[in-house]
Amino acid sequence: MTQKCARLGGQRSGLPGRSPTGGAALGRRPVTWPRGRACVIPQAKMRTPSWLLCGVSIALPLFVRADTCKDTDMHHEAASADQPFAFNCTNPPLTYGEVNVVWYRAASKAPISKDNQSRIHQEHTWILILPLKLEDSGIYLCVIKNANNCVRIWMNLTVFEKHWCDNSRRSLPNLSDDYQQILRIGPSDSLTCHLYFPETCVLGPIMWYKDCKEITETRFVPVEMKLVVYDVSAEDSGSYACAAELTHAGRAYRVLNSINVSIAGRVGNERRIPKIIYPKNNSIEVQLGSTLIVDCNITDSKENTNLRCWRVNSTLVDTYYNESKRIREGIETNVSFPEHIFYTVNITFLEVKMEDYGLPFMCHAGVSTAYFMLTLPAPDFRAYLVGGLIALAIVVTSVLCIYNYFKIDIVLWYRSAFSSTKAIEDGKLYDAYVLYPKPQKESQRHDVDTLVLKLLPEVLERQCRYKLFIFGRDEFPGQAVANVIDENIKLCRRLILIIVPESPSFGLLKNMSEEQIAVYNALIQLGMKVILIELEKIEDYTTMPESIQYMRQKHGAIQWRGDLTESSQCAKTKFWKRVRYHMPPKRFPPSSGPLTEARTLQFPSQQMETKMGLLSR
Repeated sequence: MTQKCARLGGQRSGLPGRSPTGGAALGRRPVTWPRGRACVIPQAKMRTPSWLLCGVSIALPLFVRADTCKDTDMHHEAASADQPFAFNCTNPPLTYGEVNVVWYRAASKAPISKDNQSRIHQEHTWILILPLKLEDSGIYLCVIKNANNCVRIWMNLTVFEKHWCDNSRRSLPNLSDDYQQILRIGPSDSLTCHLYFPETCVLGPIMWYKDCKEITETRFVPVEMKLVVYDVSAEDSGSYACAAELTHAGRAYRVLNSINVSIAGRVGNERRIPKIIYPKNNSIEVQLGSTLIVDCNITDSKENTNLRCWRVNSTLVDTYYNESKRIREGIETNVSFPEHIFYTVNITFLEVKMEDYGLPFMCHAGVSTAYFMLTLPAPDFRAYLVGGLIALAIVVTSVLCIYNYFKIDIVLWYRSAFSSTKAIEDGKLYDAYVLYPKPQKESQRHDVDTLVLKLLPEVLERQCRYKLFIFGRDEFPGQAVANVIDENIKLCRRLILIIVPESPSFGLLKNMSEEQIAVYNALIQLGMKVILIELEKIEDYTTMPESIQYMRQKHGAIQWRGDLTESSQCAKTKFWKRVRYHMPPKRFPPSSGPLTEARTLQFPSQQMETKMGLLSR
């Protein structure tokens, strides 16, 4: 059994690190001094001069240094020689965090050694004497410092000779290291063996004795640091002792506690059973990898000596996680009330791991137990919903952005991939009517003629298989202009309007009946879609006719960026893709053989016959 088992009761007030408050244990009988004198040191075999110990205990000189340290407590400890002795110097407000603890002997200004091979040495906050000798009697000082405070705790240690179970050699009547505990008559009660040592001390199995004889009755059941007594009666009073072998730094020592037990009647069973306020056999939601501290809150009657500890899988937490020390039991604290004592002992998870989930962590307080289990937090559907909506919005926005950027390519691909061979039954003969101005400038006129009479037929008719009606190329000689325009506009699905800036004024649609008729039919009667092509970039549309401004606002404009050469005659360039996008979907015939080509490229007489037939409808 490790030393942690010996510390499960936690630190107690009164005699720190040695005897408890509360429970059935009344504590060790205090050292008493004869009246009429400041202090009396018995002479029998005491090797320390009485006048020296008395003088030191009265004067308590400041032998360490003159500083701002505050004196807090003076503890009196009586212990028998030839036994291990340990005292834990703690001050909860200070020793909770990073502190510096140093032990001193009153007769020396030098700190006590921290070499664990030394008989008297300091281990962390403990002073450890292995074993005690009579000359170890005296006053010891513990100085505790942190960044802001400094306190001093004094300990008056009296070492005396005690011969356990040897009635011929009596111990001094005024000194005793016996513990006083009570067993209450009833079905069961327990005694506690108080062995408090640092974690470097390993305790072996505890043996229990009564009246100097080892206890073998089945009514007495050792349970770790306790001796459970069943069917308690008046005969169970007497002198008890618990003994164990203590190992430290490879050396073995025998340690023994004497306990004087008295018998008392039971006062209400409801007061004898500790009550665990928390946990309540509940679950705690915690994220993986988190740090967690859980308190076990207990109320117990003052006369009880119940053991309080945390277990997992029927093993003490500190023992179960001895190697990793990832989960540790904390220091027990208590608050005394008139009717009961409120205890708190916590368990700390430095890092929650997957194997901790679903495992019951048990808090024990005597016969009372309660547990908690760790669970993963339930999914927050609101977070998932919000995240899903955000993700959906991002996806939709991304799709729309991609579609807007590649919209023309997507539409053209779809038209080519899913083109229909069925003829369009809309009564139209041409895919577009091309309307273009006749600029006064020779350079502009040459550019317009090149675009209209060369590039448009090459790309839209030859490469893309569209049919265009271009006035001046496709009408028959001798026809009235007004009739030609009126008849052919009705046979077209789109109106391609090419505009160029002119200075000082834009003469389009002002004096030309052709343009007026085409625009009137496109905008008013037929509701045709207009493809507006700017041969040059036009900065200001306010000088143009209102009909042009209206078409620019409604349909937008495509600006020519080519160089009017053979390199601009590819249907896959950006300009021609935009024009093709605004053109109606092209329905290709089932085959592209000579017959089909002949049907597509009709002679003017054939086109005329077709037009006359459509117009007669």
